[in-house]
Amino acid sequence: MQPFNSLTKKMSWIPQKERIWVLVAIAASFLLLVWQLWSLLQLPTATLHDRRFEHTFKNYGSNARLALFFVLANYVLAAIIKQRVWDRWSYLKKGIVALLRFVKRWHTPAAIIAISLIVLHVVAVFLYGFKWDFNNISGLLALLVLLPVPVSGLFRYKRLDRKWHMRSGLAFAVLFLIHAFL
Repeated sequence: MQPFNSLTKKMSWIPQKERIWVLVAIAASFLLLVWQLWSLLQLPTATLHDRRFEHTFKNYGSNARLALFFVLANYVLAAIIKQRVWDRWSYLKKGIVALLRFVKRWHTPAAIIAISLIVLHVVAVFLYGFKWDFNNISGLLALLVLLPVPVSGLFRYKRLDRKWHMRSGLAFAVLFLIHAFL
């Protein structure tokens, strides 16, 4: 019979050193979602269709964009480190490696908070009034591509995702950048 510790280590999906911050991010995201959704649902209908409400859902989107840039920095910095150019500038490479370690550690908690901000952005857009224009369609496509990213991220911890987390994350990043800047 296996001891309790080895059994729990086999069953856990998230590594011990990341688990506390992932759970804190999930709790913070849940509280943020409940609080902000409650606030949105308490607004009068006239306010939801007012031009000033547009700033509300754009603020959710802007905050999600900042969090997503932090999340995507993990991949950008990793790609930069792999370049052979850094052999000459070892002092700069050391700084980038330190930054990569920091970004890698906070990748998952920032992604969880970003997803909650994206959900708030989507709900607020639908409350305001969804129009079939390029911006809304690109955002909807980005949302659909985002759905498998967290699931494949969980499989990533067990090395079962076969690079689907990276592929779907890259597809989301492209659609997100189109939605955010075009």
